[in-house]
Amino acid sequence: MVFSSLTFLFCFLPATLLVYFLTPPRWRNIPALLASLVFFAWGAPKFVFVLIATCFADYHASRWIVPGRLPPSRRRGILAAALALDLGLLLFFKYANFFVAQSWDILELFGLPPFPWKTIVLPIGISFFTFQKVSYLVDVYRGTAQPAHSAGRHLLYIALFPQLIAGPIVRYHDVALQLANRSTTSGLFLDGLWRFAIGLAKKVFFANTFARVANAIFDAQPFDLTSPQAWVGLLAYSFQLYCDFAGYSDMAIGLGRMMGFRFLENFDFPYSSAGIGEFWRRWHISLGRFMMEYLYVPLGGNRGGGHKTIRNLWLVFLASGFWHGANWTFVLWGIWHGTLISIEKLIGKERLERIPRPVRVAATFLMVILGWVLFRSKDAHHASRFYRILFGIHEGGAGLATFPEILCDSSLWLAAAIAIPLSFAAAFRLDRFLPRDPEDPDALPPRSVLFRFVLSLLILVVAASELSASGFNPFIYFQF
Repeated sequence: MVFSSLTFLFCFLPATLLVYFLTPPRWRNIPALLASLVFFAWGAPKFVFVLIATCFADYHASRWIVPGRLPPSRRRGILAAALALDLGLLLFFKYANFFVAQSWDILELFGLPPFPWKTIVLPIGISFFTFQKVSYLVDVYRGTAQPAHSAGRHLLYIALFPQLIAGPIVRYHDVALQLANRSTTSGLFLDGLWRFAIGLAKKVFFANTFARVANAIFDAQPFDLTSPQAWVGLLAYSFQLYCDFAGYSDMAIGLGRMMGFRFLENFDFPYSSAGIGEFWRRWHISLGRFMMEYLYVPLGGNRGGGHKTIRNLWLVFLASGFWHGANWTFVLWGIWHGTLISIEKLIGKERLERIPRPVRVAATFLMVILGWVLFRSKDAHHASRFYRILFGIHEGGAGLATFPEILCDSSLWLAAAIAIPLSFAAAFRLDRFLPRDPEDPDALPPRSVLFRFVLSLLILVVAASELSASGFNPFIYFQF
């Protein structure tokens, strides 16, 4: 089920909230859990049993790996077994088809027939909830979190539908108290509705509009394009990806607030970054934090000198690329970012800061979007051709026949006029003029609350009208 669907907006969400708020506060975890399991099972019911069974196993494993419960060697063994189960399932579901395809290519080189294989269907959101399961187990093992009070509470932490499919990746100790006891005031609920509407607007009005351009250009044969068309397609995809994923995160955070949960931010104007390191502190913040805490630090972090630090960073980004998808393009994308941040570290912060910030922002944006070519291309061959057209290394064809029609779309220009300046707001310190999330939503002036509420309803109505005409439009990160 997709947040930006009529089914979710006008059936699932109202019914869930109605039952949720009619339930006494002490029992609200029950409708929240049932709704989350229905949400997950909507497209593929059989996978919900895998989710429940592995969460049950993780919960019972966590009770034995608490510091002091067992000898260290036994605790490590139980942790290793639980992690092997979770990561093994991720590897199987996400990468089995990829490795089989590579094996078939090798067999073909030797003139051998491929062995039979039935394509594995990927459970939606498995990359995200697997990382939450890993963080829970490791935090309990380290003693930074206590085991969940019950198997049901642990399952709710993993399966909570606002962040189940595409994050943000929530650490257990950040929400443990909220799972036990929370309240939803009218101010917090309306603030959540406002944040949800902002995310819906980013998805429906901006991301979907940019997608029409990006899809038309990336789905064409690269050598049929002209260089300007390729650049337009790349820019369209860059802002589509940002508005799509940031919009999902806004909607997840908003839904959480409507139910009394407070999730951490996941995006902070990443295209305003003046370096690759800064970009990754602003883009998909929860993933970057996970990689730092559960991979970079265990590898040694910045201990052991500059060369080991660069090695560890490079390995982190290689793992990040592999995590994103079973395709060599994602591995190359991880290598691209690992190489960029390694170069940045070698140059040094002091030298880089001598360059005017606007120049660094422009250079960082260029490096990031060049990496998006790998992220969007169906394979490395397609990416290679697209790069050659971008830089005029290969002479392009006559161009996309529908390109003039695409450029005449007034909604594209309107989306670009709003979304692009907002994406760079922090680079020019304009973000301080944008409305911020209040620390205490109940303290907002009544006039502000009324304005937000009316605008939220207006966005919902206009977005629903757009969705009824456009049909199914999944979020990009649903594939991960």
